[in-house]
Amino acid sequence: MRIALGIEYDGHEFYGWQSQADLQTIQGCLEAAVADVADEKIALICAGRTDAGVHAIGQVVHFNTNASRSPHAWTLGTRTLLPPTISVRWSQTVDDEFHARFSATARSYRYIIYNSPIRTAILASRVTCYPHPLAVERMRAAVPCLLGLQDFSSFRSTQCQSKTPIRNLHSITITRQADFVIIDLKANAFLHHMVRNITGVLLRIGSGRLEPAAMREIMQAKNRKAAFETALPNGLYFVSVDYPEPYAFPKTPHSLLFF
Repeated sequence: MRIALGIEYDGHEFYGWQSQADLQTIQGCLEAAVADVADEKIALICAGRTDAGVHAIGQVVHFNTNASRSPHAWTLGTRTLLPPTISVRWSQTVDDEFHARFSATARSYRYIIYNSPIRTAILASRVTCYPHPLAVERMRAAVPCLLGLQDFSSFRSTQCQSKTPIRNLHSITITRQADFVIIDLKANAFLHHMVRNITGVLLRIGSGRLEPAAMREIMQAKNRKAAFETALPNGLYFVSVDYPEPYAFPKTPHSLLFF
């Protein structure tokens, strides 16, 4: 039997998604909890691995099991065994063809910037604080050259294990709500650090340290050294995953992200 789960987590105190010996990770905590409910060893596959400090409200995972449990048991039973910073939002039985990663047609991320000279203490681990004024119009002007099926080598971590730097970036929207600047991105898939590296350049453009045209030059260089610093993980959220029919999973409300 194959089960899919919808997962939410605050990644601040974890060393990312992937299990690592002697380190607290999202995968490690989840596998231990699900295994306890299933009464057997469990191996989880996720839609997209997240780095240390990165959060998620719409992560999707799947696992195979010989155990027969109700959806209520998989959700509530697993939640009771997890730390308060990880939650299982839903569970659903799927066919053996479903794969949390390879069945996905698109992923969406949101990056939240608290744009104020006074840093926030309450939201310190959940947003990226940026003290310099940001011109959203300048940031938006840099976006069009990133859209479509392209080589994103300039925004790819040197540790990225993907076989190809080609990705199809469907959309980027940038909005401001009071002191918050929100960047929403959707693509078929993302390279390691791709969102954070793009955001790092957008912050320079928004603050006036780079012209919007620099984004095209960086993109065309196809070289990580052409870009600048990687934005912090604090403000990054894995928001949702798209799947084809017949996989209709519950949608997580964006209200969990304050907006």
